[in-house]
Amino acid sequence: MKLLMVEDNRSVSEMMSMFFQKEQWEAAFAYDGDEALEMFNQQVQDWDIVTLDLNLPGKDGMEVAKEIREKSKTVPIIMLTARDSESDQVLGLEYADEYVTKPFSPITLIARIKALYRRSGLKEETAVLKQPAETKKFDINTPNFQLSSATREAYLLDKEIPDLTPKEFDLLKALSSKPKQVFTREQLLQQVWGYDYFGDERTVDAHIKKLRHKIEQVGPQIIQTVWGVGYKFDDSDVQTK
Repeated sequence: MKLLMVEDNRSVSEMMSMFFQKEQWEAAFAYDGDEALEMFNQQVQDWDIVTLDLNLPGKDGMEVAKEIREKSKTVPIIMLTARDSESDQVLGLEYADEYVTKPFSPITLIARIKALYRRSGLKEETAVLKQPAETKKFDINTPNFQLSSATREAYLLDKEIPDLTPKEFDLLKALSSKPKQVFTREQLLQQVWGYDYFGDERTVDAHIKKLRHKIEQVGPQIIQTVWGVGYKFDDSDVQTK
C-alpha cells in the first residue's frame, strides 16, 4: 500500500511512520496543505490511501480534500480532525470517505486504513478497462437500473451515475441488491463499513445525502427514506415520475 499522510504535527507523523513501517506500507508525509497537493499531483494514480488533517497551515484539509477529489474520484480519504461536532463531521464527509476524531490511537487508525483499503477495491478498479455500457456484465440489472461490481459503475435510465466514491458505490450496491427491503442505519454500517468500523449512524446519513445528489443528476430519486427505520432502494416507478 502507498499512503500519503497529511499532518502538520510532526510528532504524530513520526509516531505513525513507525506503525506504517511495521505494516510494510510505503508512506509519504506532507506537513501543510500546499505541500500535500504538490505531492499528490505528482503521482495522482499511485496513491492508495490519503489521511488528511482538517486543520493545516496554508490550505486547510477541506480545501485539500476538494482539490484531491477533482483529480481523483476514487482514492480513499480519511479525514483526521480534532473537532467532534456533527456539523464538522458531515462537512468532512463532503469529500472524504471517513473521519477519525483526534486524539486517536495508532492501532485504531491502522485498522480504519486497512478496512477502507480492503473495501475500496481500488487496485481491481483501476485494472479494469472501460467498456461500452451495452457490453458490461451487471450484478444488478432491472429495466431502469444497472450496477457492475467489475467496473464499479452504476446506471439509471441508461445514464451513468457520476463520480461515485468507493463508499457511495458500496452503499448503492448494498441497497440495490435487495430492492424495497428496508435497511437500518446500523445494518448499513455493518454491511458497508464492516464490523471493525467504529463510527456512528450519522456517517450513513452523510453518505446517503451525497449519493442522492449524484443520482439526481441523471434521473429520479431511487433511494427512499423510511422514517424511523432507515433507507431502501426502489426504482419500480422511476419512469412515471
